[in-house]
Amino acid sequence: MATEVRQQLLEKGMVMLLRQGYHDLGIAALLEATDTPKGSFYHHFKSKEDFGLQAIDLYMLAVHQGLEHCLGDASLPPLQRVRRFFELSEEKYRTEGYLGCLLGGLGQELSGVSDVFRRKVEECFAAIESRIATCLEEAIKRGELPKNTSPERMAKLLVNCWEGAALRSRLARDPGPLRDMLDFYFGALSS
Repeated sequence: MATEVRQQLLEKGMVMLLRQGYHDLGIAALLEATDTPKGSFYHHFKSKEDFGLQAIDLYMLAVHQGLEHCLGDASLPPLQRVRRFFELSEEKYRTEGYLGCLLGGLGQELSGVSDVFRRKVEECFAAIESRIATCLEEAIKRGELPKNTSPERMAKLLVNCWEGAALRSRLARDPGPLRDMLDFYFGALSS
């Protein structure tokens, strides 16, 4: 039961963090939204910061599952696998109303005021970039990319571009920036 309450708080909290941001997320509102007694929050989390960090961990579990699902699909060439991951991410954003990436949102909101969150979000982006770089390395070995391509640099560029496009999609509530970015990035790789 305790694990279920903690999970429910994190899952609903992720949605609220995405919609409202960290500073506007009230503990009382989260407890009310999950029909959880007041004392339960601090039974599961040391602080609001601890809650936020654990919400990022839960978010990253889903990200890593998506990466594994797409990048591990050996039936597709490596570049298609990478693009597929981002296309599925765009689809998830669509179902959420184009609110974007939790990492990007929290990174923008908190990086200037919290070194703990800044480091955590940067570690998460680095983990995503590393997984993508491994797939891009395979593309180089298969001749899909020039041998002098830096997979690490290309993965970082892709994630950076994606996060910028996610912000623009959030502002417009429209997938156009995400799709344009993917078309541009992968078009440039194939030319």
